[in-house]
Amino acid sequence: MNGIENLVNRLFSDVGVYDAIRVTLCMSVCSTLLSSVFGIALGLTLERFSFPGKRIVVRINRTLMGVPPVVVGLVVYMLIMRRGPLGFLGLLFTVRGMILAQTLIITPIICGMTYSYAVKTAPAVRVFAKTMGASRLQTSLLLVKEMKYELYFAMISGFGRSISEVGAVMLVGGNIKGNTRTMTTAIALLKSQGIFHEGLTLGLLLLAMAFVIQCLADFLRREVREEENY
Repeated sequence: MNGIENLVNRLFSDVGVYDAIRVTLCMSVCSTLLSSVFGIALGLTLERFSFPGKRIVVRINRTLMGVPPVVVGLVVYMLIMRRGPLGFLGLLFTVRGMILAQTLIITPIICGMTYSYAVKTAPAVRVFAKTMGASRLQTSLLLVKEMKYELYFAMISGFGRSISEVGAVMLVGGNIKGNTRTMTTAIALLKSQGIFHEGLTLGLLLLAMAFVIQCLADFLRREVREEENY
């Protein structure tokens, strides 16, 4: 363990690499889990019910899927700043505040992907469930089961967006060493200091983490194809 620490200390200057990795993983995992719960529920609900203005809601969600993260970060900053409506919660310059911003960014992505998948899958599942006499709860569980691979892809996409974010977390978190500094904000700091080789090394580490996630997605994709071929 000491050997690994010495190696890392040689590669990086005093930017708090260990804490940056810890904060990045904590923020990304927590925000992805929260966004998955909200996004999947909202996506399935949006597909299930018809109401006036549904097309507008779908278009708004699709617009939010591509909203610049720095805009979300600014909105969250204004909400949780000391004089803001949520200032009493003390979320500014904390990991919790960063998770809130990331959740707002990722939820529309997972919601939109879930809705698109459900539109293609849900009608056939409901017909089958109705012929089997399934209840609404059983039908919903069956639908989630049939869409499990697609939902996993949506979660992976959300996680990838979260782990690579810099603008929103910089505004809300403040890039405080050992507290709210992430891998991406550490790279931005190293670049501003002109320490390009260390920033590049940290970027390669971040890229390796994203590569592992992509490999998991590709493996799952192969599993789906094998099942379909079978």
